[in-house]
Amino acid sequence: MILWLTLILNSSFLIPNSMLIYGAGGHAKVIISILRANGQEISCIYDDDVAKQTVSGLAVKGIYEVSAFPDKKMIIAIGNNRIRRKIAGLIHHPFGTVIHPSAIVDQSVKVGVGTCLMHRAVIQADSTIGNHVIINTSASVDHDCFIGNFVHLAPGVILAGNVKIGENCLIGIGSIVAPGLTIGKNCFVAAGSVITKNIPDGSTVRGNPARILTL
Repeated sequence: MILWLTLILNSSFLIPNSMLIYGAGGHAKVIISILRANGQEISCIYDDDVAKQTVSGLAVKGIYEVSAFPDKKMIIAIGNNRIRRKIAGLIHHPFGTVIHPSAIVDQSVKVGVGTCLMHRAVIQADSTIGNHVIINTSASVDHDCFIGNFVHLAPGVILAGNVKIGENCLIGIGSIVAPGLTIGKNCFVAAGSVITKNIPDGSTVRGNPARILTL
């Protein structure tokens, strides 16, 4: 199930005063950058690796605490879809949504909870973005696309109109998907691939035009 957030641009509904972050790696640095750009505070950063003490100049608390900050929303700052999905099932806090101010998002777009729209991402009219999705730096999603839960569109990905991406997919850096195509669930599209035909569930694809390597 996707829990929709109706985008109301420039509304304080989209920008809580502060948020919690789960994860203290490289992806967290980008999330922190977005929150700072929005003028938001970070109440606490959790990570299962107790050796991590700081990230982007902020202290890392350590193991997630269910009872702490009950009124704050959480964002999972982990790029790996499988791990992000596992952690999402363990979190008791509500999830927030993170959108960089440079992102261009049409007002007709639907965005699920826990989703991150990075710097210069573009989401065009009547597209639907699921829960816990990452639309990374300068990725472009054209009109009427559907992006399933726990998908990661890497930096520079381009989706033409009416593309459907199944849940848990990773679309690699700079890949292009032609109009009207469907990529099934649990797929991996290697960096720089050009998708010119539908891709079945569980596929690994690579190349220009992309070829299915494994099912």
